[in-house]
Amino acid sequence: MQNQFLLYGANGYTGQLIAKLASQYNLQPILAGRTEANIKPLADALHLPYRIIDLDNTEQLEKALSTVKLVLHAAGPYVNTAKQMIEACLQTGVHYIDINGDISVFEMLKKYDAVAKEKNIMVMPGVGFDVVPTDCIALQLKNRMPDATHLKLAFASIGGGLSHGTATTMAGKIGEGGAVRENGKIVRKPLGQKGMWVNFGEKKLFVMTIPWGDISTAYTTTGIPNIEAYTGMKPKVYRILKFQWAFNWLLRTEFVRNIIRKKIKARPAGPSDEQRKKSSSMVWGEVTNSAHDTLTAAIQCYDGYTLTAHSSLLIAQKILAGLCKTGYQTPAGCYGENLVMEVPNTKII
Repeated sequence: MQNQFLLYGANGYTGQLIAKLASQYNLQPILAGRTEANIKPLADALHLPYRIIDLDNTEQLEKALSTVKLVLHAAGPYVNTAKQMIEACLQTGVHYIDINGDISVFEMLKKYDAVAKEKNIMVMPGVGFDVVPTDCIALQLKNRMPDATHLKLAFASIGGGLSHGTATTMAGKIGEGGAVRENGKIVRKPLGQKGMWVNFGEKKLFVMTIPWGDISTAYTTTGIPNIEAYTGMKPKVYRILKFQWAFNWLLRTEFVRNIIRKKIKARPAGPSDEQRKKSSSMVWGEVTNSAHDTLTAAIQCYDGYTLTAHSSLLIAQKILAGLCKTGYQTPAGCYGENLVMEVPNTKII
């Protein structure tokens, strides 16, 4: 079927949002995951087909992929799952997209560019809130200032919360610090090394540096050699993080990480529908050139999870209609600076 694709990780918090919204984009996902107990009830409720697939069972995975043109990979942490999926996609000639936001995963997938072109498939990680809105703002600013040498990107959420998947991924990175791009190279830095106040248009909020996916993707999209990514943070928490160097060694231990994972599992799977309806996200960017000229841009959009469901399906729809490029791609690099404006409820601030 022209409108069918494989949604792996459909039982996850964001995977379920994507599955439920798919019909609005005239798409039919084949729901997939590791265990029938997690997948079948959702498939029955939504009247959708499903497959039970173990990512580590290469034969089983490739057999399932051989029936579709596209996989939307929604099962993290992607540092543990992306390699199996992309290699199976390359073997079967299936387009690969995911909702990952991990710099190391973007950089790993970028290495498959040449072979993806040989196989005539597209590889596009980060088709959700990581990194569609920020990628589009980065390209918009680059187009307005072609000689930009520095790029700052920031986002802040009003309301909402974290899903189990996002929180678990973050737990796996706790104590690892942050990252920026300097002179074209990814450089490790302390988490929250820099902080500043940003005028998002409707609100002025404090933000701090984090290792967001754009440290990888915005460079691919724009070629700007110096990039920093920021997220909203309470100033009090930021001041505490300034002392993280003293206890990062402890945070990196499996003992502490396991305690955090247990606390995550005890919480709700993610924000409720009502919480998401009341929340939103603001995204801001600034470019500077060697003459110290600056330009800024900002948008307001859905909360991260709702936007991810919309943007991933929007991109899936484009790919299944034949609108794609082969090789490794970024969202704005492939579909232009206005891609995020195609997502409902997005407005320029």
